[in-house]
Amino acid sequence: MRRSKWLQIVLPSTTQGAVILFLYALVVVLGDSLAKADALFTVTGVEVDVTDTDAAKAKLKAISQAQVKAFHILVERLGDEGAASKVADFTPSDIGRLMASLSVEQERTGPQRYIGKLTIKFLPQRVREALASINFNLVEEQAPRIVVIPVWRSNEGVVVWDENPWREAWQSLKAENSLVPVLVPLGDLTDAQSLTPEEALAKDIQKLQAVGYRYGAETVLVAIAEPVGNNSVRATMQGASPLGELEFDKTYVSTDGGIEAAAKQAAARFHAVMTFKWKQARKSNGLLNSNVQVVNVAVPFSSLNEWNALRGQLSITSGVQEVDVSSLSSNGAIVRLTYVNGFENLRAAMQQQRLSLILVGGTWVLQAY
Repeated sequence: MRRSKWLQIVLPSTTQGAVILFLYALVVVLGDSLAKADALFTVTGVEVDVTDTDAAKAKLKAISQAQVKAFHILVERLGDEGAASKVADFTPSDIGRLMASLSVEQERTGPQRYIGKLTIKFLPQRVREALASINFNLVEEQAPRIVVIPVWRSNEGVVVWDENPWREAWQSLKAENSLVPVLVPLGDLTDAQSLTPEEALAKDIQKLQAVGYRYGAETVLVAIAEPVGNNSVRATMQGASPLGELEFDKTYVSTDGGIEAAAKQAAARFHAVMTFKWKQARKSNGLLNSNVQVVNVAVPFSSLNEWNALRGQLSITSGVQEVDVSSLSSNGAIVRLTYVNGFENLRAAMQQQRLSLILVGGTWVLQAY
């Protein structure tokens, strides 16, 4: 359930008399769309291993490296293949200004060494503006969540919920926040009771739907893999999805990492193709364009009539392509604006409609004047 809490801020006026302006900023939950945007701009599992003259210096160097590494992962997520090469000129300082926060998942230190796994969150609007400055092809509309059930088939039998190389390969992707969010079920008792290995292998529709319902996904795909020799894996996955019809059937070989490495290679390739298909679909719809950008905006109002008027003004503002309502309450809304020609041009076009965008506490707030 979406919740909203609005904070009333009173600003004094310097013009005739005491004129009170009421500015409402969303301060607790910005709605599902903002949460998804934050997830998309969050990079988890960033691994670093750095040595220096002492552990403290090694940690500082590791944090700097993690920022750069996470940013490159992010731009590959949002852009075309090889997108990281387009931001090669971004310095660690440039990237640091785009960060929202950094947290440690795991860490170990030695006398001259720091080993860690970090989560780094970026500021969506700052990233958009930075990438727009280099004409970066950006797409940030996430696909609907997809649940993938890895099925491992070997001479010992069929395994779904127990640990195995194929399940571990999909888990290692950490794709929950990616452009095509992929979730691997927990594999707990509830999952085991909901779907047996035989039912997964047979792709029992009702059983798969039950798993999807538990994890909030309409699409559940079964990915089947089996070892071929000591260093290869044959992997298949077929089915309808929001990305279109998917059909994978290929053997992946790892020359030095064995079955586990081959399984990871297969899972990563499957997800890469899924992401490519989603981006191509956005491109065909005109949503992957160096000039097209997206911003989430809080829109306070005092009545339904005022809301309808504001929405009408937005829809005819020059440069605005789409106005999607993400969250709506009795006194405000969160809208997702898709626009072209740059953010400052958008603000200038809004002024012609007697609208203004004000940044309050990291949230863009729209007002009529």
